[in-house]
Amino acid sequence: MLEASIEKNDKKAKQLIWIFSTVVFVAVVLLSNVKLNVDPGFDIHIFAKVNAYINATIAFLLLAALLSVKNRKYRQHKNLMIAALILSIIFLVSYIAHHLLAGEAKFGDANHNGIVEEAEALAVGSTRYIYYIILATHIFLAAVILPFILFTAYRAMIAEFPAHKKLARYTWPLWFYVAVTGPVIYYFISPYYY
Repeated sequence: MLEASIEKNDKKAKQLIWIFSTVVFVAVVLLSNVKLNVDPGFDIHIFAKVNAYINATIAFLLLAALLSVKNRKYRQHKNLMIAALILSIIFLVSYIAHHLLAGEAKFGDANHNGIVEEAEALAVGSTRYIYYIILATHIFLAAVILPFILFTAYRAMIAEFPAHKKLARYTWPLWFYVAVTGPVIYYFISPYYY
């Protein structure tokens, strides 16, 4: 096993994790309702494509980290998880940038007028329900997973590995689901960007 990376301070860690998680949640909620009317001079949907690649990379890193820990390659596991955390921060910045610049696209809005008309809804059929089920679960889990990720990482950084492992049993599959469904959502919604 690895040594502790930081000194244990549960009270301070809890405060910081909850403050950071709350600030991120509130910022994403508030900024998702804001659209800046600026022309950055490039296709703003590049952010969405980058986000899909980042999420796919995070999913790959999470799988590799799981295999590493199962093979008792703890340093490799730690490095892979740190990389996933760093990419998650980059994702968050890119996600906010995309929503600030592009606004919201509506699934099925083929003519890009902001309204899914009856003919457009019929054209996508039951795929619409599949998209919204994946989207709803993705958004819900993405909204609640951050403190779990941070508490799990904190337990590893203070070398409380039994507690880390116990939390990771729940955190890892939820984080993996969010990472995998991100590119799936991009695949579904990207034809409706304008």
